[in-house]
Order: sequence, then structure tokens, then C-alpha cells
Amino acid sequence: MLRQPAVAGHFYPGKRQSLHDLIERLLPTDKAPSAARGIISPHAGYVYSGAIAAATFAAVKVPEQVIVMGPNHHGFGHSAALYASGSWLTPLGEVMIDAGLAALLLSACPALACDESAHLREHSLEVQIPLIQMLNPVAQIVPICFGHLPLDVLVQTGDQIGALLNEQARDVLLVASSDMTHFESASRAREHDFLALERILALDPEGLYTIVHEQRISMCGVIPTVVMLAAVRVMGGCQAELIRYGHSGEVSGDDTDVVGYAGVVIH
Repeated sequence: MLRQPAVAGHFYPGKRQSLHDLIERLLPTDKAPSAARGIISPHAGYVYSGAIAAATFAAVKVPEQVIVMGPNHHGFGHSAALYASGSWLTPLGEVMIDAGLAALLLSACPALACDESAHLREHSLEVQIPLIQMLNPVAQIVPICFGHLPLDVLVQTGDQIGALLNEQARDVLLVASSDMTHFESASRAREHDFLALERILALDPEGLYTIVHEQRISMCGVIPTVVMLAAVRVMGGCQAELIRYGHSGEVSGDDTDVVGYAGVVIH
């Protein structure tokens, strides 16, 4: 199945050349990319979070296999919905689903299910794809859209993904798509977000899940981030780097009601 873009022309430019030129401007050139196990990248409109997402992707070598995990904002479909075959279309062209890796993931992770319906309107995964295409035009993806799941299932799924990827001959990058605090003042958002980032930088998926729930931090992608952190822990991830933090008020000029964004790389 060919998955059509749902937010082209809204979250990012809908024309090929405009999108290409924008990403080219956003990508920094002053830092050599390094190998990485996983990243956290924001998923707002490119005008707000595109620079942070681009800086994060530019910091890593994007391999030929990328698993992109994001939150389900609309509630459609399975709570751990994997898009198993076909391709996704963006204004930059088609990116193929890695059907072989998708099948291995479905076999290794009982919580995952093949379900395309959860993906049809979801933007959190889609906005990451043009960045992958720009940095590695031959990369293939496996998109996974997560709804609400308990902590033990999330950590177990991450452990299973990590164990599976340890057996693969080729490098695989795990992308967790997440924005941070939603609709609080810039100072309050930063306070909340750095509580969560402290646990992320410590590679502590259980601690992240706990602090987000105890402090009511409105980090929409906490679930895919917990899965990613559990997976990279199994894969030998040993150092997390905060590439950049910011918020929507830096663009809008309004610090009273912002959304926070962070880019993190796990080496």
C-alpha cells in the first residue's frame, strides 16, 4: 500500500523543491555526523521545530534501515501499530517500507500488530520522513505508531527490539518522535522539560515514564521514547547528548503559552 502524505503543505511544504530547499537551509553543516543508536526528534510544523529536528538528524549517520516510532494523536487503530509493507510518499518521493525488518519485529514483539489505519492521518511519524530522505535517499523505514500501553509492556517491547537489532548485520537507527511540554509558559515548560530530559540523558526509561506521570508533563511522545530508551540500553547505548532545546515562543514571540522541543542523540 502507498501511504499518501497527510500533512504536506501544512506541517511542511507540499512542493518538492520548496521542501528540499527548506530542509537544506535547516540542516547545519558545522558538525560531522556520528554513529548513533537512537534519537529523539520533535514533530511540530517545520516553522516551529524543524531547525531542532534537522540539527538532530544532521548529528547522526542515517543508515539504510530506520525504525520511526511516534505517538498516536488520533486514537485510531491498534495501540502498537506497525506499518509492515509498501511505501510512504512525501513531496520528495517514495520511501520504501523495510518489509523484512517489519516481519522480524512483528515476530519478536508480541505487543506489535500490523495495522495501517493508525498511520493514515498521523503526523508525528510523517514529518520525520523528509529529513531521512534528505540525509539518506536509499534508506528504508519501519513506522510504528504507539497508543497508551503500561510501562512493563513498553520496556519489554523495547528490550525485544534491542535484542533483535543486536542480531542484525546492518546498523539500524531508532527514531522516537516527540514534542515536550504543551501549552504552558516558557519558564514552566523548560522546568518540566528538563525534569524529563534529565531521565532521558540518564538513559532511564522507567524513570522517564514515572517523572512524566508524577509531574503531569505533557510530553506527547513519552511512550515511543520509553521504548527507544529501553531498546538502546539493550543495544549498548552508553551516552545521550542534548543537541538542542527550544520552544514555539522563540518563533511566535509569545512566551505565555508554548510547546517545548528537544533533540537528543544516543551514542
